[in-house]
Amino acid sequence: MADWIYVLATNFAVLIAAMVLLWLLSIALKDVSFIDSFWAFGFVLVALVTYAMTPAGDEGRKALLLALTAVWGLRLGGYLLWRWRKEGADKRYVALLDRAKGNKHLFALVNVFLLQGVLLWVVSLPVQLGQVPATPPALGILAVAGAVLAIVGIFFESVGDFQMARFKADPANAGKVMDKGLWRYTRHPNYFGDACVWWGLFLIAVETGIGLASVVGPLLLTFLLVKWSGAALLERRLKRSRPEYEAYIARTSGFIPMPPRKTAGAPGDPA
Repeated sequence: MADWIYVLATNFAVLIAAMVLLWLLSIALKDVSFIDSFWAFGFVLVALVTYAMTPAGDEGRKALLLALTAVWGLRLGGYLLWRWRKEGADKRYVALLDRAKGNKHLFALVNVFLLQGVLLWVVSLPVQLGQVPATPPALGILAVAGAVLAIVGIFFESVGDFQMARFKADPANAGKVMDKGLWRYTRHPNYFGDACVWWGLFLIAVETGIGLASVVGPLLLTFLLVKWSGAALLERRLKRSRPEYEAYIARTSGFIPMPPRKTAGAPGDPA
């Protein structure tokens, strides 16, 4: 069996097994919201399993992919776990399960846990295919550019999360729109950072040749962040709950950081 097929098949089995165990835990906890933290931790798991399975892969590329994935995933997973412990059940998941027909536990297994396991497996393709043996093995200019892009992404996501957590911790900001710091230049610095990380990891992987096929990973993640479960879903909710959000949309880039646009009411817009 080709190395890459063995890697992909093993990681798929590991993720499905992990998701089933987490599903059983969710039944005991009566909450599925913690799955968001495992979304990040799961990538670290995939990177570690792949590292162990590919002794013939280029050690430099493997170490770079594992290190960047670990820094990103452990930071994000820890933050999401802290937020879940602090805020409790995520309203999105509560609403999803309330709409479920039939057995809610089985619905959660298929539509929350197994679905996220499959999506995680696809998005993580750069970390998987980037570690398999390939020629030429040496890190090149694309890998350097990818590492820089991934570091930029980790910065945007980490700082954006910190700024938002600090903003929400102030009772005076209840019901207001966060438009300070990185949030002044993009409505979603955390999602932008996420995309940068995985496009960066793709650039590192693409030098292996077979890594080019992993482009489906960052493409899928970008779609999820912009059009499906990320920005699009969040903004629909914020438009209903925060009257100021429309003005924020009018002056602030939706994804890629850009200088704020000048609008008729901008000077007097509340934060």
